[in-house]
Amino acid sequence: MRNIFLVIKREYLVRVKKKSFLIMTLLGPLLFVGFYAAVIWVAIGSVDTKTIQVLDESGLFRNEFKDSEALKFSFIEGNLDSAKVNFRKADANALVYIPENVIKSPKSVRIYAAKNVSMDLKSEIEKVIEKQIEDIKLSEAGITHKILEDSRVNVSSETISLSEEGEKTSSSGAATVIGGICAFLIYMSVFIYGTQVMRGITEEKTSRIVEVIISSVKPFQLMLGKIIGVALVGLTQFVLWILLTTALTSATSAILSNRIPKDAVEMQQQMEKVQKGMPNQNMPGNNVENPMAEVLGAVNSLNIPLILGCFLFYYLGGYLLYSALFGAVGAAVDNDADTQQFMLPITLPIIFSFVFAQFVLRDPDGSLAFWTSIIPFTSPIIMMVRIPFGVPAWEIALSMVLLVLGFMATTWLAARIYRVGILMYGKKVTYKELAKWIFYK
Repeated sequence: MRNIFLVIKREYLVRVKKKSFLIMTLLGPLLFVGFYAAVIWVAIGSVDTKTIQVLDESGLFRNEFKDSEALKFSFIEGNLDSAKVNFRKADANALVYIPENVIKSPKSVRIYAAKNVSMDLKSEIEKVIEKQIEDIKLSEAGITHKILEDSRVNVSSETISLSEEGEKTSSSGAATVIGGICAFLIYMSVFIYGTQVMRGITEEKTSRIVEVIISSVKPFQLMLGKIIGVALVGLTQFVLWILLTTALTSATSAILSNRIPKDAVEMQQQMEKVQKGMPNQNMPGNNVENPMAEVLGAVNSLNIPLILGCFLFYYLGGYLLYSALFGAVGAAVDNDADTQQFMLPITLPIIFSFVFAQFVLRDPDGSLAFWTSIIPFTSPIIMMVRIPFGVPAWEIALSMVLLVLGFMATTWLAARIYRVGILMYGKKVTYKELAKWIFYK
């Protein structure tokens, strides 16, 4: 046990002290927060105001084009030819021509510009014209636009879980998002840290350092120490990523909050007042929703402690199961090029798990979801997709027991290969040769 602890300590400290570990630990949250901060900054940043000239021969749209921060409309008189000449001299970005017969021929609208207009500008102008034409045609048919709007109903259903504990509000959207994120994190961690175990063993074998280590440590102890040491490195990096991302997100939100337009802030404050004043009322005109409260309510409807506990177990279980196999591959070959032929059987179950997860999200209680969440090679990813939706306790227990048994089996198998392959040099290894190593005494 002491030897295993020494290997764990060495593997952990060597990797944590590397510059690459420190750089990626700091760079990961910075890139994540920086990307979204850049997107938000561009979205709420200063917008160049565009001046749009409108030549409305029909006289139906004079009060329909409203000025905004991005667009300023000015109506001009005269014919189209003179408007084109004046537009070239004026400091305007576009000229909108609306003919007199626009009601009968809506496709006759023209937009002139020195350069191509953006899709947003084109869509905004078309939307205004379309709405006004619709109103006119509805009025001619005896139907006002208000009647049409009142006839539209937005149905928003509430999902409720019925269990022995009673009724409990649930959220399928939050369950889908949380399950997908957990599955993706496990998927990535198995690949990243499992590959680190394989490359670490291959490097030591190639440099012949392992010959010195094996003289005082048993091969199984060395392999297990490497696996656990790299697992602790991964957990450390995950914890630091979470803490740094939370801190950077809070700081970035505080900075960007000063860039949000005042009208958006006032609208959000008004929404919050309505929500506080009438939390349970459903009166007309008071249908104001608070997006943040809705998100928090959806997250609170989930069993967060169970999700976090299962995520930690399946993260470690999935990593330990696959890293043992990665370690066996690293011990069996002499260089990275030879690892490719043995990587495919290991990586296929992981890839299939991520593909199956897309179908499991649609039917979390189906037969595909059940069996793939029980099989140890696919359960770490699939079970984390299912847990936010609610899984019977006996299924979770069975999946965990089988995952532990699967880890023990793969560790035993990997140890049989490791003890022979770690000192094998200069020989092209095949699957037949690996099978012989397993049964060597």
